[in-house]
Amino acid sequence: MKPQASNARRQQHQAPARPQLSDDWRRWIAENLMLGSHPTALAQILLKQGVPDAKAEIDAALRSPYLQGARRLHNRMAKRDWVLAISAKLGKLVPPRVERRAALSGETFLREHYAANRPVILTGMLDDNAARQRWSLDYFQRQFGERMVEVQFGREADPRYEENSVAHKRRLSFGEYVDLVRDSGHSNDFYMTANNDSLNREALIELWQDVPTLPDYLAPNPDNRGFFWCGPAGTITPFHHDLNNIFMMQMIGRKRVRLVAPWELPNIYNQRHCFTDVDGRHIDLQRFPAMAHAQVIDCVLEPGEILFLPVGWWHFVEGLDISVTISATNFRWDNDFYSNYPADHDF
Repeated sequence: MKPQASNARRQQHQAPARPQLSDDWRRWIAENLMLGSHPTALAQILLKQGVPDAKAEIDAALRSPYLQGARRLHNRMAKRDWVLAISAKLGKLVPPRVERRAALSGETFLREHYAANRPVILTGMLDDNAARQRWSLDYFQRQFGERMVEVQFGREADPRYEENSVAHKRRLSFGEYVDLVRDSGHSNDFYMTANNDSLNREALIELWQDVPTLPDYLAPNPDNRGFFWCGPAGTITPFHHDLNNIFMMQMIGRKRVRLVAPWELPNIYNQRHCFTDVDGRHIDLQRFPAMAHAQVIDCVLEPGEILFLPVGWWHFVEGLDISVTISATNFRWDNDFYSNYPADHDF
């Protein structure tokens, strides 16, 4: 009986078990060690938060073969960032601008822009086009007013309206929409975009007969593959990059475009898919300090001009007037850059 009594007394005097460190804290430790934080500084932070055995947890993380393997992968990514930084540094040697080039031949465009991944504004290619001559809000309402179209609505209440585009779809007649565009003045709350393409291409099928074929640059397009954008002044397409090359053909109105090159990826806070929280209207350097190192190129796309947006280039677009834009991706040359895009979109 005595040993039992002794065990009971020992159990009564045992210190209460210390709480286990949560996985959230362990992830925090691993991430900050990977980012180069000093172990002692991390331990002090953990102790202030009441985390038990902070030093032991950090020592265990440093010994972990999992973390050591992740560190090797991190080093490989750092090497890739170094390569990107070379392009970023060289890009700052000349003043940033998007050239305007008149009636550029297809072969020159291929060599100096498409293959070089370099944006350009093409002029003089839409001057005699039927869309530029016919299209107006009055024309749309007169010819297609009864057609049912799809539009993005409720954008101003959702800071992630572009990522959540499916939730913002609404159908109405094209005539009703044209009235909204005409009367709104300045708004980003509604916008007919590429996200509404599946319905609108069929609803407005005749419009595609007016769209220029641009055979020097674009392949034959029997399925009318392209995207129709229409909205009031004030529409915003937030900073993002596309997974292929794009032509922006500006038919009506002007658009302000802000561009950031792909090699600025380490500075642009890309944490989900092809998006960033950096607001192109006002880049908040307190919230996004690395953007101070990124080179932002501004241009205004005028009616009758075409902007070549190379794959991977970040762009922010703001409608300065009531605007109509056609975007195309059916280039004569290979434009498949999405087949090897990462399957996991959380970065």
